[in-house]
Amino acid sequence: MKATGIIRRIDDLGRVVIPKEIRRTLRIRNGDPLEIFVDREGEVILKKYSIIGELDEFAQEYTDSLNQGLGHIALVCDRDTIIAVSGTTKKEFLNKTLDPVLGKVIEERKTILVNDKSDQYFDEIAVIDDSEKFLNLNKVIAPIIVEGDAIGAVILIAREPGVRLGDVEVKMAGTAATFLSKQMET
Repeated sequence: MKATGIIRRIDDLGRVVIPKEIRRTLRIRNGDPLEIFVDREGEVILKKYSIIGELDEFAQEYTDSLNQGLGHIALVCDRDTIIAVSGTTKKEFLNKTLDPVLGKVIEERKTILVNDKSDQYFDEIAVIDDSEKFLNLNKVIAPIIVEGDAIGAVILIAREPGVRLGDVEVKMAGTAATFLSKQMET
């Protein structure tokens, strides 16, 4: 484990403040759930909890179906990382950190279709951080909303430049996002 040099005391209610620098680095926001573990050496470990991560196998099957049915790259992500991918090599996306612009789009809680250079997000959403490979490809982003919180998204990406996405892709991504959100509510 990496030492930070930051020491915090436990208050009367048993709380510890996670320093702002660590929260920023790990993208921990107010209200984010954390899992608490204790390892064999007695160390307490805090880990960001991803409700979508609990459905990773199911999400993978869903992306496989979207890819087979539509022929586009299909992704499911939580607010920080890609958890399921079909239609391209998994190492390009799986467990990679989301592009910050994509995170902001998810927070807007609206399905968006990015289809050409005139679209607001065409040159902005790279999907994963520090990768321009998928920057100028058309895409659909449908947020997954559970109990009013945007917790992730279903993303469809055209395989090649110039391939336009339309109403079918928007509806399929939206249906997938709604279905996954219903799975998490049960």
